[in-house]
This record gives sequence, C-alpha cells and structure tokens, in this order.
Amino acid sequence: MRCTHCGAMIPDDQVVCPECGAEVQIVPDYNPLDDVLTREVKGSVEGATRQIRTDDIRRYRRDDRTKNVNSTRVLSPEERDRIRTRRRNGASHPSADASKRSTGEVRSQRRNTAEVRERRRNTEELRRQRQNTNRQDTGELRRLRQQKRLEAAKRKRRNLLITLFLLIALIAAGVILVYQNSYTSMINKGYKAIQSRNYDAAENYFNRAISKDRSRPDAYTGYAEIYVDQNDLESAEDVFLSAIETQPTNAQLYQAAIDFYMETEQPEKVSALLEDCEDQNVLDAVSDYISSAPVFTPEEGTYSEVQEITLASETGGDIYYTTDGTDPTAQTGTKYEEPILLQTEGKTEIRAIAVNANGIPSTVASAVYTIEFPIENAPAVTPSTGQYTEPTQITITVPEGYTAYYTMDGSTPDPGSSSTSKYTGPVDMPENTQTIFNAILVNDLNGKATEVTTRNYITTSD
Repeated sequence: MRCTHCGAMIPDDQVVCPECGAEVQIVPDYNPLDDVLTREVKGSVEGATRQIRTDDIRRYRRDDRTKNVNSTRVLSPEERDRIRTRRRNGASHPSADASKRSTGEVRSQRRNTAEVRERRRNTEELRRQRQNTNRQDTGELRRLRQQKRLEAAKRKRRNLLITLFLLIALIAAGVILVYQNSYTSMINKGYKAIQSRNYDAAENYFNRAISKDRSRPDAYTGYAEIYVDQNDLESAEDVFLSAIETQPTNAQLYQAAIDFYMETEQPEKVSALLEDCEDQNVLDAVSDYISSAPVFTPEEGTYSEVQEITLASETGGDIYYTTDGTDPTAQTGTKYEEPILLQTEGKTEIRAIAVNANGIPSTVASAVYTIEFPIENAPAVTPSTGQYTEPTQITITVPEGYTAYYTMDGSTPDPGSSSTSKYTGPVDMPENTQTIFNAILVNDLNGKATEVTTRNYITTSD
C-alpha cells in the first residue's frame, strides 16, 4: 500500500511508513449498509419485508464514525517531526511500544476484518436465501396468478355458456312461437283435426294457411282432403278448380289437382283440366300428363264410296274407339290397330280416345261419316224394242260394281225370286213369240237396284 502522507510504498508487514514514520491505520473493509441489508434479508426470510429507511442509513453511518474514530487520523506536523526525530535518534522503546501497539491494533483490525468477512458471508447467505425466497415467492405468485387466470377463464367460459344457453333458449322460444303461427304449422294442425274428424277446425286451419300464402298447393290439398274424408269428391274437386280459376298460371296448383285426380282414380279428368289451360309454362311443367285426343283421317263428312278411317295421337299411346255412339274407355272400347272400314250406306259416328304412357286418357274425339252410294241409271239393253225375223241376242251393259238381273215374262226383276235370272252374257231372243224383257242393275256394295229397263220383242218367221 501507499502512505497517505508521503506517498511512499509501505510493505505489507509494516504498520509504520519507512519514509515519514507515519502510522498506518488499517480501516476494515466494512460497509454499514451491509448490516441494513442483512437485517432486511433476515426480515424477508421471516415473512416481513420493509423498505430501508434513510434514518437507518444515517444512524449506521454515525455509529460507524464513532466506532472507528481511531481507524484513520491525520498526524499534525509536530507529531510527524517527533516521529522522524525518534527514528533518526534510534529511539527504540517508543517505537517498540508503537510497534506493539500497532501490532495489537493490526490484530484487532484483522479480527474486525474476519468479523466483517463473516458478516459478508452471512450477508451473502442471506442474499441467497432471500433470492431463493423471492424465487419461491415469485413461483408461488405465478401459480397464484395462473390459478386466478384459470379461475377467471372458467368464470368467463361459464358466463359465456350461460349466455349462449339463454340465447339458444330465447331463439328456440322465438322459433317455436313463429312455427306455431307458420304455414307449415297450420297445415299440420289441419290434418290432425281431420284425423279427429273435427272438420270445422280443419277448415279454419287450412283457410289460415291459404291466407298466409295462397300460391302454395298444400293448403288446398288439405282443404280438399276434408271432403275426400267425407266421400264428397265433387266438392273436393271444386277446391282445386276454384283455386286454378284465380291462379291460371300456377303450375303447382295444376300438379296438385292432377295428383288429386290420380289418387281418387279419376284420370280421365286430367285431360279435361289441361285442355282449358292456356299457359305454356304450366303445360311444360305437367307435360307427362298431357294426352292428345286422336285425329281422324279423312275428316268427317258424306262420302259416295267405301271409306277407311285412320286415327293418330300426337302424344302417342294406345287408341280406343267405339262406333255405337258411346264414350270409349280402355276397358269398353275397341283398341285401334288398323284403319276402320266404312262400307255400308248410312251414318256412322266414331268416338275415340288416346291413353298415354302414364295411363292418362285424352278427351273424347268424335267424327260422323255418311256413306251414300250413287244410283246408276237404268241399264242399257240392246237391241231396242221391235219386230225381228231373224234370231237375235239380247245384251245388257253392266258397269263395274254392279250385277244385272232380268226377266222375260214381263215381271220386275228381283234377285231373290226364282223367275229372275242373273245376267252373265248375251241372251237369245225367243222365236215366233212376243217377249217383254225387263232388266235391272244391282249395286254390289249396298244392294240397291236401278230403275227397270223394258224391251218388247216380237219375233216372226217368214
């Protein structure tokens, strides 16, 4: 170390400066703040922590100055001179005493130093304990904070679930309330009323549903079911027809009416329903149920010869017809497989229907045909009336489709009489007699006979 007076180096084993003779006072490496810190650490270990006050620091500093008042002091010039004079004069006894005193002081200072070091160790130990305690306290605090966070999260989640439950319950109550007054609810209540045969209540429910949405078919179907349940199909049908009359472009109503006809086994009414529909969108929507009535070829009218009548439907399917004036069905009509031949005179009415692939019969189509065969004039017979002296043959001109008959006794020819002969070729004129020759033509198709042609022949011999 260096002397604080002259600045000379002082050996470690000396307590007096070799240059100026000043005593070296060893000041213990002691800091009064350590005691304060030690006490604070100790108090923390015991569970009490307090802030270091300024008054304590000041008090320790005063005590330190009092305890170590002789630790360091500055020599006066007279004392320095005296010490130097002793050193020069070789005075040993005072020096020895001083040395002894210095050695005792050194030992005392060393003891103080050991105590300080012990205090430091204790302080360090207390610091470590305090740090450990702080760590434990910090860990505990962290656990407490984490536990509080978890509890807060649980409370928050519980509150959220309660809120969500209340919200769901409120929504469910609203949905139930809305459903109770909804279109679907009215329909369901109406059908339940039908099952209990409470038709007035059912009618009320279906009317309420119609008032909510008049375009949907379910309410009309349920309304019609009231009458179906009472076997009043006509009133049930009127429900649909009345609705369609006010909504002629509602394809759903048409479909509901068709379903009603099919379920009640009245398929023949489907075509009548669709025949009055003028909306193409509706017809496109129910095209599977359209069955076109048959078309007749040739058209109805009066004809003078045999006719073959053909039938055809645009929608295909099977065709059934009658010729007795009754409406045909698939069970009572004759199935059309080849043209209908009209070969007798008179009036014939043909009625026909077409049944499509879905079993829907068309409306009945009819046509009236009249066949009137023409009547030929009386047949031409040669030779003409007269007197003949030479053998002559009588010839009748027979047009196609006719047969000629004749008599030679003056009677009117009758194909069913034995006195009437069928003309097959020229007939020899009788000789030497007078002959009344009568001839007729009979239509091969209708059996009608022409007027009679009469010839009077007289034959003589020379």
